[in-house]
Amino acid sequence: MKTFIKATEIWVPSKDRSKLELNDGVYSDLDDFRNISADMTFDIQQGLPGSVWATGHPLVISDFENSNFVRTKDAQNAGLTCAIGIPVLSGEYLLAVIVFLCGDKDQHAGAIEVWANDPDRSNELGVVDGYYGTSEYFEFTSRKTRIMKGFGLPGMVWEKELPLLIEDLGDSQSFIRRREAKEAGITTGIGMPVAFDQEQIYIMVFLSSKDTPIAKRLQIWGLDEKGESLHCESAFGAQSENLAVDIEGQTFAKGEGLIGKVWLSGIPQIGKSDMANTSDPALSHSLLAMPVIDKGKLKSIVTFAL
Repeated sequence: MKTFIKATEIWVPSKDRSKLELNDGVYSDLDDFRNISADMTFDIQQGLPGSVWATGHPLVISDFENSNFVRTKDAQNAGLTCAIGIPVLSGEYLLAVIVFLCGDKDQHAGAIEVWANDPDRSNELGVVDGYYGTSEYFEFTSRKTRIMKGFGLPGMVWEKELPLLIEDLGDSQSFIRRREAKEAGITTGIGMPVAFDQEQIYIMVFLSSKDTPIAKRLQIWGLDEKGESLHCESAFGAQSENLAVDIEGQTFAKGEGLIGKVWLSGIPQIGKSDMANTSDPALSHSLLAMPVIDKGKLKSIVTFAL
């Protein structure tokens, strides 16, 4: 199964915080791009990771030629067409930058969007950046759309200040662009808050089609009432209809397994799934666990099977 995301990287500050270094990555069969990236570093404002570090908010590069993307020729040789950089912050303190790299533009339907508000008109969100593959009409309508707090997927994420997963977008009354999504073949969406403060809001939205999902599996892990363990609040498996049943009752304490390590450190992690007794074939793939942190405290973790 082809996925919208072709490669994923985690960049973290060096010990003296003078540059960003590659902490881990998943590159599928892109061996040349993996080898070139392995020893690279980025200063603040340099390349996509350095620019995300400098701005403190997500950035999308959909045209490598007219950007500051340092590895343009290597990305083009690998068939990559887009890069998305997302900061992981604790307040203003940068913990990591996650980079998603997408490819095969002619075959993909789906989208990765950055929604933000205008601080002077803080009651609505609009698309400030995004990548839509072949979904041109969906892109056109999305960039014209404004969403109030509490409405649509981005607006509900804004209101709850938590990630949210919606399936069957074309039939969901809570998804404002459901008609356009159905026409584009987009079926599943997940939204998550990034760089969240009272005045300036940034929200990432990942939209999948059945043929080219964002990832093979998506999960949102939330804290229990006592804040003592993480449990799965919602899940989507492109290759498993029983994913929710398979992982029912699975929990992780702080420091336990891949997900617990992210909770303990606040740093995104890539590794194998710690799930037991599950039939989902996506669990044999690498898993990216991405924390959602607000005011210095973990609120949830979003995982992508890559």
